[in-house]
Amino acid sequence: MEYKWLNQDNNDKVIVFFNGWGMDESVVKHLCSDSFDVLMFYDYNSLNTNFDFKILNLYSKKYLIAWSMGVMCASLFNNIIYDKKVAINGTLLPIDARYGINPKIYELTINGFGENSCQKFVNNMFDENDKELYFGNNRTFENVYNELIALKNYKPVLDFKYDDVLISNNDKIIPTKNQSAFWNQEPNLEAAHCPFFKYTKWSELL
Repeated sequence: MEYKWLNQDNNDKVIVFFNGWGMDESVVKHLCSDSFDVLMFYDYNSLNTNFDFKILNLYSKKYLIAWSMGVMCASLFNNIIYDKKVAINGTLLPIDARYGINPKIYELTINGFGENSCQKFVNNMFDENDKELYFGNNRTFENVYNELIALKNYKPVLDFKYDDVLISNNDKIIPTKNQSAFWNQEPNLEAAHCPFFKYTKWSELL
């Protein structure tokens, strides 16, 4: 697992962002950090990381924002005490016929993975108004393919609790109805799977 500080200005509050599959900071780099330091985790090919989590204890306030596959991955690091935890368009069972992506579709995605399927994923991730704002990222094809395989082997911590959940009404990646079934909550966000271009500040997501 990789990490990157998106903002590190010795603020006393930190937002820890667990990103989605195949992504880097490209989908959130436009967000203003205001008075927050922002730490991003991504690339879940392995859960090993050289990040020293004790650093987070230096902050007076810690907030978690997890998106897509990051919702499950964040649960695997459940020894961090946050002041607030927000899940966005993901569940703790992201590969599941009822509560996530159907496992059969997931396997078909792995078996048929290629440039065309990558482009289809991008097309389905955004609504029409936001698609033109995404210019791709620096993750390699092989890297995101291996991550796709790795993610299906992780076991979520099902008693990990989120304080707020945002569910898009037009999610074509992790179906809206499956998210609603998992969280027992109706959609509350007018967006596609990636909603970040609807916002200008990290604080708007808290």
